[in-house]
Amino acid sequence: MEIMNQLENLKKIAKKKLGNNDPAHDLEHIMRVYRNAEKICKTESGNKKLILSAVLLHDIIKSKNQKDSASKSAKLAKKILYSNRFTSNEIIIITDAIKEHSFSKQKIPSTKEGKILQDADRLDAIGAIGLARVFSFSGSNNRPLYDPKDPFSKNRNLNDNKWALDHFFKKLLTLEQKMNTKTGKLLAKKRTKILKNYLK
Repeated sequence: MEIMNQLENLKKIAKKKLGNNDPAHDLEHIMRVYRNAEKICKTESGNKKLILSAVLLHDIIKSKNQKDSASKSAKLAKKILYSNRFTSNEIIIITDAIKEHSFSKQKIPSTKEGKILQDADRLDAIGAIGLARVFSFSGSNNRPLYDPKDPFSKNRNLNDNKWALDHFFKKLLTLEQKMNTKTGKLLAKKRTKILKNYLK
């Protein structure tokens, strides 16, 4: 019962903190990642309470410099977890998972909990919802959809800061190979197929 209460409290806190996030990193994103993590937990070992807690707090700060977001979220999460009666050891595992989950840091998380958070988060970047998120984020940041002269980057370097479609090749299509868990890999394979069909 206490675990359920702690998770419910974290959900309420996440809802407040995520109010100003862009649609690709809002509360609905968090809850999709939450459901992905629950699926992965059915077949992979790891402390479910700590994984779901990390999911709820992993994007509570989104800074302009994306590389800072995970560290800043982990720092704020530490205070939140402490005030919600998590133990010191639990706080270390959760905040490490948050710090290490970010794609931009190119890290393989050091714990099973971190690996499952990273997989669950990355699953939301691919498949049908991943498609929607790319173009939603691009609209929020005035990023054009593609380079009309060379949409598939045949004769130029990829630049996903400039063109939305480049993000598929720079990040999204690489995620299937970067999954940490067997379950994550299986789920990613199905979602990557959707991206490839879209690009065709």
